[in-house]
Amino acid sequence: MENKLVLIDGNSILNRAFYGVPDLTNREGLHTNAIYGFLNILFKILDEEEPSHLLVAFDEKAPTFRHKMYEEYKGKRKPMPAELSEQVPVIRNLLQVMNIRIYAEEGIEADDILGTMAKKAEQEGYLVSIVSGDRDLLQLATDTILVRIPKTSRGKTVVEDYHTAQVIEKYSVTPSQIIDLKGLMGDASDNIPGVPGIGEKTAVKILTMFGTVENAIEHVEEVTPNRAKEALKNHVDMAKMSKDLATIRTNCKLGVVLSECTFEDMFNEKAYQMIQSLDLKSILKRFSEDTGRDKKLEKYFQVIETKKDWLSFVQTIEKKEPVAVKTVFRKDAAVTTSASGQMTLFMTEADGRLLGMAVAFSKEKIAFCKVGDDLSEYDITSEISNLLKTHILVANDLKNQLDFFPDAKPENSYDTNLAAYLLSPVQKKFGEEEIAENYASVLMHPYEQFFGKQPEETAFLEKEDEAVRYFSYCALVNALAYPNLSKELKKQKMQSLFEQIEMPLLFTLYDMEKVGILVEKEALHEYGAKLGERISELEADIYERAGESFNINSPKQLGVILFEKMHMPYGKKTKTGYSTSAEVLEKLRFEDPIVEMILEYRQLTKLKSTYADGLESDIDEKDGRIHTTFNQNVTATGRLSSTEPNLQNIPIRMELGRQIRKVFVPQDGYVFLDADYSQIELRVLAHMSEDETLIEAYRENADIHRTTAALVFHTPYEEVTELQRRNAKAVNFGIVYGISGFGLSRDLNISKKQAEKYIEDYFETYPDVKRFMDELVEQGKQKGYVTSLFGRIRPIPEFASKNFMQRQFGERIAMNSPIQGTAADIIKIAMIRVHKKLKEGNYKSRLILQIHDELLIETHKDEIDEVKRILETEMVHACDLAVPLIAEVKQGINWYEAK
Repeated sequence: MENKLVLIDGNSILNRAFYGVPDLTNREGLHTNAIYGFLNILFKILDEEEPSHLLVAFDEKAPTFRHKMYEEYKGKRKPMPAELSEQVPVIRNLLQVMNIRIYAEEGIEADDILGTMAKKAEQEGYLVSIVSGDRDLLQLATDTILVRIPKTSRGKTVVEDYHTAQVIEKYSVTPSQIIDLKGLMGDASDNIPGVPGIGEKTAVKILTMFGTVENAIEHVEEVTPNRAKEALKNHVDMAKMSKDLATIRTNCKLGVVLSECTFEDMFNEKAYQMIQSLDLKSILKRFSEDTGRDKKLEKYFQVIETKKDWLSFVQTIEKKEPVAVKTVFRKDAAVTTSASGQMTLFMTEADGRLLGMAVAFSKEKIAFCKVGDDLSEYDITSEISNLLKTHILVANDLKNQLDFFPDAKPENSYDTNLAAYLLSPVQKKFGEEEIAENYASVLMHPYEQFFGKQPEETAFLEKEDEAVRYFSYCALVNALAYPNLSKELKKQKMQSLFEQIEMPLLFTLYDMEKVGILVEKEALHEYGAKLGERISELEADIYERAGESFNINSPKQLGVILFEKMHMPYGKKTKTGYSTSAEVLEKLRFEDPIVEMILEYRQLTKLKSTYADGLESDIDEKDGRIHTTFNQNVTATGRLSSTEPNLQNIPIRMELGRQIRKVFVPQDGYVFLDADYSQIELRVLAHMSEDETLIEAYRENADIHRTTAALVFHTPYEEVTELQRRNAKAVNFGIVYGISGFGLSRDLNISKKQAEKYIEDYFETYPDVKRFMDELVEQGKQKGYVTSLFGRIRPIPEFASKNFMQRQFGERIAMNSPIQGTAADIIKIAMIRVHKKLKEGNYKSRLILQIHDELLIETHKDEIDEVKRILETEMVHACDLAVPLIAEVKQGINWYEAK
């Protein structure tokens, strides 16, 4: 095989990757985007080059200055961002673990290492490729040395390749003249000053005539144009120094030789473990399926296919061992709950819904029970039900598997997903893969490495052996993580939060999802038509106001209309045209009526696509209902979210938007009861801040916005105007979210100075609120997190950022999260209690929706008064605060009327 050496400029490529790949962090908060981008570039180069030798060169911290002016110019580079610098030792360590030779030497820059090794390899007959983002290295290009410059944007990498001919074609100079080009024109990205007043075109012209900087200086009187001649005459030393700075040394004495640069066994066990700890799952696909597997553990894995073997396996369980499971089932069979509360399983497959279940009792007892002729779904699930009388059921994402465990209850169940979420709510995922290493001391292959994006049931049916092994690992991780998660929850004082709120809520949400909410299809069509009519009217009005037709949905075309044709202010041009974001349009709202039309047009087109058109595909054909999914582990504050579809985003601000609620109706013989907490976050603020003025206002049942207006604007309560009340309302709610003077000025369309005065007056009115907010920020900075009234932790990694805007955002998180988290926990407690009362009383009425501070019950007409009483009582008494909780209950024949 022909000898080929690939040389990689470590710092340069890491830097390119850092700025080219969106921010990524692993589960421990370590930034990983530069590492991820670096590895992708490395593998792309290796795949294309297939080299025999590889070396990655890095800069050490203490460079040797080549010139007395060097420190002044090149030494004044901005320091590396902390988010990048923390990744440098990690990538260096990882490369060593991957058996890739790295080299750095104090006093020698990385490009000098590259230059020396490139020339040495060329002399010994090697083909050489140099990979760097620094165009200084183009001076090294020859017919056998290729300089490759990667460009990474949004995670995608393209590479520019340069031999001698390509350098001449691109820059009109030879590779050796690159240093002269930099000497004359400089390089701002590398702090090389060049000659002031000489740009690239003039520099190329000078070099075409004189060849080198030195020759141009010697014949300076012949240099044209006159401006360039005078510049060069006045800055001779600058030109020589700049060339010196750009010159790469190719004769350094290095402590590395070519024979040390061979590489093999990159994808080894240690590298696998390290990349897995960095949460770079897509990189793990390059490893073989056997790498990272724990053969010692897998020897305990077994497949059970008969009832006899299953019963024998179950008998080995000891008293204190948890029953950890992972189910694999067909998604096309749906479970629904009837009005009487009876669950029905709709089968689309003759042989049932469950395909198999991995069960783990301990590290030595792991089995996959495969449904078949000799082992039925009932055989498996009934035995699990028996075990639940004395043992704990442990699963990850239990709500999605509850169909198979009818005897599961909050007190005999444990969801490892929810436990991990409580401990680190800023993470994005909490599955078995994510908790395996931290809480079970087990390494797991990523699902995607084996199965890509295939659903679990497809993976099982098409790759049974791999799937059985993967699901067995899942069950084992749940078994091993259970005691560790429990211990950590107790340590963080969140055991009560987990056991009394999150686990019971899981069962409440399960029932709510099964019931769903009925949708009137015809009403949905009519609503869509109404939206379409209004959208058409707006289009015509916008075209008339603009004086021409254009694509309103095109930011580029809209920008031209607003800023070039209509000459509106705040026009900020980008590479793709003017920005027409919502923020920009809000500033323009009072400039011309067309802006209001465009804002309404955008809202209505989104309404039509998302709800009028989009909701129809979410309606279950079997029962005519929408069964949304409620998520407990998405928001960092503890608030619930809903997906497929998102019913918590139903618009409420504009009347036409609110009318979508008319399509949601109760079934025959039922009505909707809707209860909404009144100003729950402000009431929580009053309680947690212990501000007597705010507490007293709520105890007297005063209009809090009018009270605030009277105090802040020094106006008698009875004389407060609607504008003053509206402004006070914006301040009240803004304070909860840590609003700034700038944000409030934008919301109220007033000056920043006036907005800051409002906030200042507010804090003078409610001094303990100010004290409380300051204490939260201080707690966040000192501890790295803040807590809700119920002990819910909200980490604030933003405080560690070098970015001022990020740290400011961290302050707003610190102020808001305890309040929002407490409010979220209160509504969860109310949901649990209402659901429990309805179930225990055998009511026909069912809790079906939660939207932030609002609960919706599909109520049987014979139970209206009783359910209304339950709803009011449980919501009002969900938590004892220093101020009363108020829940307003309304009734209607559709959601719109009830709201």
